[in-house]
This record gives sequence, C-alpha cells and structure tokens, in this order.
Amino acid sequence: MARPRIVIVGAGFAGFHAARHLVRSSRGHADITLVNPADYLLYVPLLPEVMAGLLEPRRIAVSLAGTLKHVRQVPGMVTGVDLDQRRITYTGPEGAQNTLDYDRLVLTPGSVNRLLPIPGVDMYAHGLRGLAEAMFLRDHITLQVELAAQATDPDERRARCTFVVVGAGYTGTEVAAHGQLFTDALARSLPRLRERPRWLLLDTAARVLPELDPRLSRTAARVLARRGVDVRMRTSVRQAEAEGVQLTDDSYVPTRSLIWCVGVRPDPLVDGLGLPTVQGRLIVDEYLTVPGHPDVFACGDAAAVPDLTRPGHHTPMTAQHAVRQGRAVAHNVAASCGVGTRKAYRHHDLGFLVDLGGIAAAANPFGVPLSGLPAAVVTRGYHLLSLPGNRARVAADWLLDVILPTTSVRLGLVPPQAADLDMDCEPVPESGRHAIPPPSPQVPAGFIPADDPAAPPTTR
Repeated sequence: MARPRIVIVGAGFAGFHAARHLVRSSRGHADITLVNPADYLLYVPLLPEVMAGLLEPRRIAVSLAGTLKHVRQVPGMVTGVDLDQRRITYTGPEGAQNTLDYDRLVLTPGSVNRLLPIPGVDMYAHGLRGLAEAMFLRDHITLQVELAAQATDPDERRARCTFVVVGAGYTGTEVAAHGQLFTDALARSLPRLRERPRWLLLDTAARVLPELDPRLSRTAARVLARRGVDVRMRTSVRQAEAEGVQLTDDSYVPTRSLIWCVGVRPDPLVDGLGLPTVQGRLIVDEYLTVPGHPDVFACGDAAAVPDLTRPGHHTPMTAQHAVRQGRAVAHNVAASCGVGTRKAYRHHDLGFLVDLGGIAAAANPFGVPLSGLPAAVVTRGYHLLSLPGNRARVAADWLLDVILPTTSVRLGLVPPQAADLDMDCEPVPESGRHAIPPPSPQVPAGFIPADDPAAPPTTR
C-alpha cells in the first residue's frame, strides 16, 4: 500500500504542532511535507522583547530542520489549492512556480496584519508580526531617540520622542510597556536629551486588553500609568501623516513613530479557496475537517473551529487554541489514514498572561489572578516551557538583562519597506473613511500546555 502523502501549509503554532505530532503518530508510515516561506517557527509572543532589545532575533526563531527531523521542508508561499486534483501550487524563494500532490491536506496558513482604510496608515505605520518588523522598529526607535538628543528645536525633539501605538490588545499593550522601558534606558545613555520619551496607547475599546479578564486589564493599566504611558481609550487614529497623527478626539499628536497593533485577519489564501467562510475564516467541523472535503483539514487562525465549550461560537484566534488544534488535527489526519479514531476538538481556556517588562506582568493561570513578580515568574516560565528550542539562549538573555545595563545599536539590516504594512485593506465602514475603527480582535497569549510557536501549558 502506498504511503499517504500529507501536506501541511504553514509553520505557525498550528502547523508546527500538527507536523510534530503526525511524525509521532505515523511512525514513519507517511510522507509528511511542510510548506512555509521561512525555515523557522516564529515564537510570536516574544516579538515585543525583540523590538525592545531584550532578546536577539534568532532567539525566537526555532529551526524547523532541527525540531522536525522527519518532515520534508519545502520553502515557498502557497498561492493556490486545486481541491479536485488534490494539488497545491506554491512559489519558491527564487520565484519559480511549483506544485505538490497530496492525499491529505492540512491548511494552517495563519493570519496577517489587519489594516483598516484610514488615510496615511499604509504609508506611515509599521506593524509587529515578524522578525523584520521587530528589528526595524528597534533601529527606528533608537534612531528617533538619538536624533532627539541632537535636535535644537524643542518641537522636533518632542515629536521624535513620541511613540504612538494603536491597539490596546495583547501585542499593543506589551509593545507600549516594553517600549517605555526601552526608551527610558536609551534616554539615560544620552545626557544631552532633556526630553523623556513619551508613549501613547490608543484603542476604541473602553479598557486595555478588552477581551481578557478585567483583573488583568486593571493590572496592565496600573503598570502603564506608573511608567507614564498615556493610555487613551475610545480613541484611535483618524489620519496619519509624516510628522504626526490626527486622532478621533480631534487632537493632533506630532510624532515620527506610529506602531500598528490593531489585530489580525486570516491569511488571504483562504479567500481564494472558494470555500465557505465566517469572518474570513474557513469553516470546519468539530473534527477540523472542511465540510464536503474529507481529505482537507484546517485549524489555527485561518479556520473557524466550533467551540464546543461555548455552543454557537468559534474558538478565538489565540496561540493556546492553535497549538492544541495542531495536535488534534494530527490525530484526526492519522485516523483518516486508518490509525486510531478521530476525536472532536474541545478545549477550555487555561488562562492568559501578559509580559509587561521588568518584574511586571499580569496572569491568571487556571483562573488564579496574579500580578507583579509572581506573574512575571509564571509568564517567563511559561514561555520557556512553550519554546521548542533556544530555551537556554532566551533564559541567558533575560538573565543578562537583569545584571547588565540596556544597550542598543542601530544595525541597519532591515530597510523601512520591509516593515511596511500590507496594502490590502478591509472594506471602508459605511460611516465613512474617517470613522473610528471598531474594537480590534485581540490575539492574547494563551496559557498552559501547548506550544504555538511552542507551548506547553499554554501568544503571539
């Protein structure tokens, strides 16, 4: 009997764990291929720490070859799926078009930045979804503080020392919290700078971390206020310009730094499949199978997975679910090949955590609210357990940050265009182009065992 050909699209949390668990369940009796543009799993939850200079970029890039030794790695971007011919089309790193045939297909393409049609955002804002963006922002922030120290015009100095973050969800809150610590440390190393760097955090919601437990929200708000972050709720950007942003409260903020953390949307690959979707996410059943296509499975951010713990809802786009869905889809793919019996996906949230830098964090593992040092210990312990690799290096960076002063240099390795936001916007709201963006879907960090880019107990 021929060995089943299993193709996995995407190496995010869901795809990585699907591949890893398929290797175990197939026991060498299946050909498993993973198609992904990069040759690493990106541990997204720690991107803010790369931006703030706490971690080196390669610390959160886990080698696929080193962790998935029995999986064929194919570098490329999937551009199409022929469901009738059971074939995918992908573009290789040098632009060549190629195809792969499959017997079972697992779609885990993940998500991309959610960009709203606000004038100027696509030109002047930068996101934080990948290493290039994190590295660019580290250089950009450092440069702005250095230029501020040299500026003789107080208005220019103030603008360069002002950093605006849009989106007070998981990523945006961490960016503002880590960013304030980072720029304060930079300012201390520049005696000529007489302006304390200023961070603004905006969101149309009523509180930071609006989709998490209110206790976590209050903890995060207290930490941000203590550090001097200007948190403005029910406020967003009306228009972005080269030298500032117009806000929806009619105020104008001079700045050279606009960081876009408004949330994510499913990868555009889903749109081209011609299959039913919900809010852009591919519809699947409780077994993570695409209805009408028993050989096609999907999970993670790109799939609308029924939440059996909350009938009538779909699981949120979190690392916690992506990791466990990856494991579940591996089990059901194996079952479809005659190994075991398929199981419905069911998972109760085990809690969430937010790293606010230093010894500050907010966490509620298993519903137990924590803050301060205990939360910071739990948060970093979780991340170390979640990482499939590089744990010693990450722990070493954290230790060095405690005993050595923060230093940063501009490497200039990433050009600004590499960190530009995707130009593909969402539709214009009926209320007009200058409408306040709706509250952004948050992508909180899941807690306890899993592993989306790793996860154990189980982002970003």
